Amino acid sequence: MGGAFLAAALLARLGSRIELPTIPLFILAGILLGPHTPGIVLVSDPHDLEMLSALGLVLLLFYLGLEFHLDDLKAGGRKMALAGGAYLALNVGAGLGFGFALGWGTSEALVLAGVLGISSSAIVTKVLVDLGRIGNPETKPILGIIVVEDIFLALYLAALQPILSGADSVQAALLDGGKAFGFLLLLALAARFGTKVVGRLIDTKDDELLVISFLGAAVFVAGVSEWFGVADAIGAFMVGLMLGSTSSGERIRKLVHPLRDAFGAIFFFAFGLSINPGDLPTVLWPVLAAVAVTLVMNVVAGLVAARINGFGAGPAANISTTLLARGEFALILATMAAGAALDERLAPFIAGYVLVLAVLGPLAAGRSHWLARLLPGGRTPEAAGGSGGAAAVRDKEPVG
Repeated sequence: MGGAFLAAALLARLGSRIELPTIPLFILAGILLGPHTPGIVLVSDPHDLEMLSALGLVLLLFYLGLEFHLDDLKAGGRKMALAGGAYLALNVGAGLGFGFALGWGTSEALVLAGVLGISSSAIVTKVLVDLGRIGNPETKPILGIIVVEDIFLALYLAALQPILSGADSVQAALLDGGKAFGFLLLLALAARFGTKVVGRLIDTKDDELLVISFLGAAVFVAGVSEWFGVADAIGAFMVGLMLGSTSSGERIRKLVHPLRDAFGAIFFFAFGLSINPGDLPTVLWPVLAAVAVTLVMNVVAGLVAARINGFGAGPAANISTTLLARGEFALILATMAAGAALDERLAPFIAGYVLVLAVLGPLAAGRSHWLARLLPGGRTPEAAGGSGGAAAVRDKEPVG
């Protein structure tokens, strides 16, 4: 584990000299020092870091919840739902069509619909933090889309599980979906009406006790969420949503920073461990085609989300590029597909597709002003200021 931290830090330090984002460098460290690459093998079994990796994802999404205020959700709920629904319709629909076009089978097409359709919450959160865009106006719709995606994912996984496992009962699928939806509703009600009670329970002047309390709450609810068929990430997000609105919210945001950064790095390192570069050439062309489809759909979805919220070309480009990366949820689907004995090309395809977009996404987000110039209205002075001028200054500001 110490070697993993040091390797990730070393590559990130080297990359920072040429202004590369940290996410692809953490992933590269995992690939180079994992069991699938010749040379030094720090971790021979990716499962050895599974718990630490899960903790990294939980803390990333917990922090996202802290930054996403309930007032924002209540004020812009309709627009967020519209933007999130449009994003899913475009990307999941395109993924399903792409899956059928490949001709690998119906079950494979259903898996690919989720792989191509759902962004990486962890990478999106890290990009927003690294680029200093948490306070940007277009960040609220981005977070809203992530929330809608996570809710959709919980229901999608519940519906897909019996199909992949060959369950002969539609009733089982409905039961799993109902259980997930019921727990999501319970979390939403707790976030809406239980903030004052939670605030009194967690309030303390001692930083040590506060860290133990919010960390325990985030991890516990994430684990219970998973048991109910809801992604652990959305459970952690809801805890952050509740605690961020309490009197201790600002202190929690400061205290969680080092935990989020340390275990987030391990999450991306472990992500790299699971990728076998030797499998990628066999699915190179389908991967490149899928990346092209995702690029086009994200630009269209970004324009739609910007239009819903009354934004111009700069924010539209930020939305499109920030949501581009695919990651942890695609790997969950890859694991499910492997257990269901689907087409053997599916696993290396997902690994290659996720790797390309995990690298391309942060790079594109940092240069979104290039895309803004190509979008409708992108060459006006206002658009240039929104994507390259003031935004570029904000992007260079330190976070925290």
